[in-house]
Amino acid sequence: MSKTGKAKQFGKQIIGYPDEVVPVISIKDYVSQSEYAHNPGRHIVSYLVSLFPIFGWITRYNLGWLTGDVIAGLTVGMVLVPQGMSYAQIATLPPEYGLYSSFVGVLIYCFFATSKDVSIGPVAVMSLTVSQVIKHVDDAHPGQWDGPQIATTLAFICGFIVLGIGLLRLGWLVEFIPAPAVSGFMTGSAISIVAGQVPGLMGISGFDTRGATYMVIINTLKGLPRTTLDAAWGLTGLVALYSIRIACDILSKRFPSRARVFFFISVLRNAFVLLILTIAAWLYTRHRINAKGKYPISILQEVPSGLRHVKQPDIDPELVSALAGQLPVATIILLLEHIAISKSFGRLNGYKINPNQELIAIGVTNTVGSCFGAYPATGSFSRSALKSKSGVRTPAAGIITAIVVIVALYGLTPAFFWIPKAGLSAVIIHAVADLVASPSQVYSYWRVSPLEFVIWAAAVLVTIFSSIENGIYVSICASLALLLIRIAHPRGAFLGKVRVRVEDNKESREVFVPLKKDGVTNEHIQILPPTPGVIVYRLEESYLYPNCSHLNSTLVDYVKENTRRGKDMSSVKLSDRPWNDPGPKRGATDLQALNNALPLMHAVVLDFSSISQIDTTAIQSLIDARNEIERWADRPVEFHFATILSPWIRRALVAGGFGMGHASGRFTQEIAAVVPYRDGLRDRRLDELRHVPTESPVDIESGGDLKREASISSALGDYEPLLSSDTPFFHLDLHAAVRAAESGAVRSTT
Repeated sequence: MSKTGKAKQFGKQIIGYPDEVVPVISIKDYVSQSEYAHNPGRHIVSYLVSLFPIFGWITRYNLGWLTGDVIAGLTVGMVLVPQGMSYAQIATLPPEYGLYSSFVGVLIYCFFATSKDVSIGPVAVMSLTVSQVIKHVDDAHPGQWDGPQIATTLAFICGFIVLGIGLLRLGWLVEFIPAPAVSGFMTGSAISIVAGQVPGLMGISGFDTRGATYMVIINTLKGLPRTTLDAAWGLTGLVALYSIRIACDILSKRFPSRARVFFFISVLRNAFVLLILTIAAWLYTRHRINAKGKYPISILQEVPSGLRHVKQPDIDPELVSALAGQLPVATIILLLEHIAISKSFGRLNGYKINPNQELIAIGVTNTVGSCFGAYPATGSFSRSALKSKSGVRTPAAGIITAIVVIVALYGLTPAFFWIPKAGLSAVIIHAVADLVASPSQVYSYWRVSPLEFVIWAAAVLVTIFSSIENGIYVSICASLALLLIRIAHPRGAFLGKVRVRVEDNKESREVFVPLKKDGVTNEHIQILPPTPGVIVYRLEESYLYPNCSHLNSTLVDYVKENTRRGKDMSSVKLSDRPWNDPGPKRGATDLQALNNALPLMHAVVLDFSSISQIDTTAIQSLIDARNEIERWADRPVEFHFATILSPWIRRALVAGGFGMGHASGRFTQEIAAVVPYRDGLRDRRLDELRHVPTESPVDIESGGDLKREASISSALGDYEPLLSSDTPFFHLDLHAAVRAAESGAVRSTT
């Protein structure tokens, strides 16, 4: 042998390279099969083009699409203007900043959107978060920065973070937050917003409306005797908004042919009611200014016209440090609310959104928006629903909405002077109340998953009694904890056989169902267990390090309860017995008789049809389970595997010594040793370590018959075996695995 060959041989000995090599998938195979390996340039170009979805539809734009977009754009614009100023009030910012966010949101989003329905701009929950961030920074650094600078910096930083997540294609991280958790903190936030706006609706002041929700409600109730004249505008506006909506809903059902007319009347109710309230405020207050320059009711007063704050964002590093603790919750709300809304309308209208591209759109919108003085903007559910019902055809409707907002900014600001703040509170309460989950929706959470209902309730309660930030963190942490518990404690079942027959068909077949009643199969059906000495187990989760100990314990405990111990421990001296398993007392013949009545252990069949991933710790756990079972049976035990889904699972099992039909003593007993054991015993067989001679020079797990059958079948005509004959204990389906295990059990007893 050459020096190179000797060096290779020495290297193989060091790393424990097996003498008998079974063909398995390699890294080279994986790379060669990857679609990115064949033409990477094409994928790079495709990635760059995908950043601008507008190029996919703008070349096909036509007059029919334009009509739908103009109607939808104008409709959303007339709702967005009053809502934008109202939500700026929630954020404790001047009303013009709500219009800045509205303008930039609808204009920039259309160039990057994969959803035609979503409308970007100020939203209630994000506005509430901005107000809490401003309060947090101002409490820590009093008077150092004003509210607009804090809000603009927050928009820039959060937008940049979300843009990075989208560009790196990490949008799948959002999927770890389930729908009940999102609904929980949205409901809690909506209740918090409504509670915070009731004082403005009634003209009550003298306490912090940004505190804990329950304290705001208590203080509002205490302050009811201090109700001012503002309530005349606020309550009237709120009643009018609900009256118009209810009336239009009833009339549209009674007169279906005029449903579209009533729809647009209902859509315009915000603008109409606010217009009437503004005229009424102007008529009442214009001659009633006192000596201090105050009016009898709270009105917006001066709203600067135009885009007066267009400049490079003023990012103060010290302010960024002060915002650091608030960035996670603001970023989560920014991306989570938008993705949930865009997915919802995608399902509703029959198209699929790209979550990563939507994050890019949100990121660019907020990053660019900071140059206009905008505060964080994201998808609005109410305006998106309105846009969808108005017959929008493409994202270009956002351009029409932007025109409406810019016209309002430059031409209508003098009229905004007389808008009553109580009227804006009425608009906010009316819009936000729809975010509260309906009783039927909450009950559906309970019906589907009681544990997720608990998460929903916890998110709502924590948001109300603490803060929206804590509500989000509690809902996310509880959801992740539930996910980890489900992974660490997966469902699984030992299976038996049932013969079923299709109605009006004489043919029958065997199916495998859990031996214990599981609430799914008919409890009156008799289930036959497998041949004595054979157990069949199905794990209903990927086999990974969090749950591998669970499967190990389940298999070993079942074997010890239902199969015979191979060695008669009653005749073994006490000094030779294990300390942790002393067995029966000497002479305890009754216990030994019960043990002898149990069947000898022969084979374990594992159904891998639900296992999509496996790792090193799981393989080591499976090796440990095999060793414990063989130690109990005092003989080799076959391990059969059915329906292996991935070549990487097959590779891992082969590396652990499974599937090839050899006795376990031929393979290493530790594949994932934490501390290697180096006393010279590591490579000795298990039977040698036990000082037990092998029963026969031929392994029970030799798989000779299986290999011979495979070779015979491959020699017949042009037929080839579906699975490699090098791994006879890997089977195509569960029937084949159980049949092979049972046939081996029958041979071993004859």
